[in-house]
Amino acid sequence: MKKRIASFPRKTKETDIVARLNIDGKGKSRINTGIGFLNHMLELFAFWGHFDLYILVKKGDYQIDIHHVNEDTAIVLGQAFKKALGAKLGIRRLGDASVPMEEVTANVTVDISGRGSCKLWIANTGYEQPVTQEGYEFKYAEQFLDSFAKQMGVNINIKLENPNKDLHATLEPVFKALGKALDEATQIDPRRKGIPSTKGIID
Repeated sequence: MKKRIASFPRKTKETDIVARLNIDGKGKSRINTGIGFLNHMLELFAFWGHFDLYILVKKGDYQIDIHHVNEDTAIVLGQAFKKALGAKLGIRRLGDASVPMEEVTANVTVDISGRGSCKLWIANTGYEQPVTQEGYEFKYAEQFLDSFAKQMGVNINIKLENPNKDLHATLEPVFKALGKALDEATQIDPRRKGIPSTKGIID
């Protein structure tokens, strides 16, 4: 099987970021976004997805806020996955995973359909917005996941059960479950010889 490895650099007036990805890796990562909380979430994502992942933010406009670095890191990561998957020959395409942390459970389903979208549902009515941690906010995670989904061309649906004020406990199972779901979706199905679409193409 051809190695599914990609490198994707992106440089703007606001950020300069490079990502290297091996889809068929061992979960090893070296990540430095300049945002400690995001580093940790991406390390979890890579570990549970068995992806070898290197991300370096060479420049970012942190003096304004972390929005651009957060979003642009997602763009680079999504494009690296899209590039590494190529024509998507033989992949399973669909994946799902449920991961708990304390009373929180994240249920993530993915479809590498070429039509990128991300929807996050909160499953209980007593939900309170998690408290900012290390300068990172829940809205940044939502922005990250949305940008990643659109750049990779993957449909991501996330159902969060019993999230609480602890941002770490709320988001850690999301990134773990996303890694596991994408690991399943990107695996090669030996029964599938071509592109997993009745249209014959995923673009």
